[in-house]
Amino acid sequence: MATQTNEYPTKAYGASAPDSGVGPMEITRRGLRADDVLIDISHCGICHSDLHSARNDWGRTTYPIVPGHEIVGTVAAIGEAVTRHGVGDRVAIGCMVDSCMECRHCEADLEQYCLDGGMTGTYNGIDRRDGTPTYGGYSERIVAREEFVLKVPDALPMAEAAPLLCAGITSYSPLRTWKVGPGSRVAVAGLGGLGHMGVKLAAAMGAEVTVLSRSESKRDDAEKLGAHAFLNTTDKTAMKAKSGYFDLVLNTIPVRHDVTPYLHLLRVDGVQVLVGMIDMMPELHSALLLGRKVLTGSGIGGLAETQEMLDFCAEKNILPDIEVIAMQDIAEAYDRMEASDVKYRFVIDMESLRAA
Repeated sequence: MATQTNEYPTKAYGASAPDSGVGPMEITRRGLRADDVLIDISHCGICHSDLHSARNDWGRTTYPIVPGHEIVGTVAAIGEAVTRHGVGDRVAIGCMVDSCMECRHCEADLEQYCLDGGMTGTYNGIDRRDGTPTYGGYSERIVAREEFVLKVPDALPMAEAAPLLCAGITSYSPLRTWKVGPGSRVAVAGLGGLGHMGVKLAAAMGAEVTVLSRSESKRDDAEKLGAHAFLNTTDKTAMKAKSGYFDLVLNTIPVRHDVTPYLHLLRVDGVQVLVGMIDMMPELHSALLLGRKVLTGSGIGGLAETQEMLDFCAEKNILPDIEVIAMQDIAEAYDRMEASDVKYRFVIDMESLRAA
């Protein structure tokens, strides 16, 4: 198929200022380059980072902004050099749409840690070739470089596949990096969008999984999601009894908190991986030194690992728990997400945007 030079006017939802809220706007998608894929978006998941970015909570937002980096849809057109995808394919885009593809990190399938200016974000980023802003998945369609377009296995429903592109891979990558498998003892701190995927994935990998929460109301949910045990972190006796027990704590808590109690739960050389907390941490306790514990962080995965995660979820029938909403209900969804009133991920049906 020949390269398309015509741009694509596109309906979207975005923010024009920190206090504008997210509402209708029109953006323009670039015409196809030789290595580009045009995707008609069917669904887009909602991530906490969408809300923070729209409101400029981190002080890094350039307006206008169109959030959304949990994107699934169907290939509508391809550039003349594209070989990975064909029209009609079920595909997905996660948190990045480009990188240098040449540095040692990119060559090691760690494009998310690109050394040449970092990865190009799916939204609130700058296109490496023409300097234009990148806009995310709260939109009818998207154009992206073919290498950053992933394949959605037929066994995955499109709506459920969407959150895997952020919540799924963010939980999956550290579990794979630290070699979780049969015999591993994994604790998941926090039971939200990331945490519920961490439970499902770790259990599917054969680990013994315990949910850590201060809320007793999460006990039943933890069991339903596949956890083998529940540990109430406000119970000092129970916490002490599990001192030195776990190989890995997957910490998905999204707000500032003291990580020290979770370090005490680790065995020697055990690892606590932060995947949720963005804010600066309080001072660390000597628990890092006493017992040779590891405290680290993890972002998303690279392209190969993300495809591996999608294939793993299809094989094991691991699906996020979702609530599908119309695009027009985004403001309510943001409010409910802030109040933790969702089990466990919102997904936008983009047909509602086209019909508006």
